[in-house]
Amino acid sequence: MRFLLVDDSHAMRHIQRTILESLGSVEFAEAADGVEALDLISKAPTPFDLMLIDWPLIMLTIQTDKDRAIDAIRAGVNDYVVKPFTPEMLLDRVHQTLRKSRKTAA
Repeated sequence: MRFLLVDDSHAMRHIQRTILESLGSVEFAEAADGVEALDLISKAPTPFDLMLIDWPLIMLTIQTDKDRAIDAIRAGVNDYVVKPFTPEMLLDRVHQTLRKSRKTAA
């Protein structure tokens, strides 16, 4: 199983790695920020199985089932946008998520 750990804290990435190593045969890539993560993703020979990140996440989905959206938010997605979407819809969700993120960080 291949993991990408994205966190600006080296200590936090180390903690995550230590915990996930208990799964057995695992591989890790680590990034300190989103730019580094995107670089790793673009250069990866195969996709990562799972990414653990510490920045807000917006799910883009064709699922219109409200229960699935609620499940995703409970799982850690900050917000979701149903496809197809307009540029205005996406930008609105991005702005909302960033505002919530800033309030949480303050």
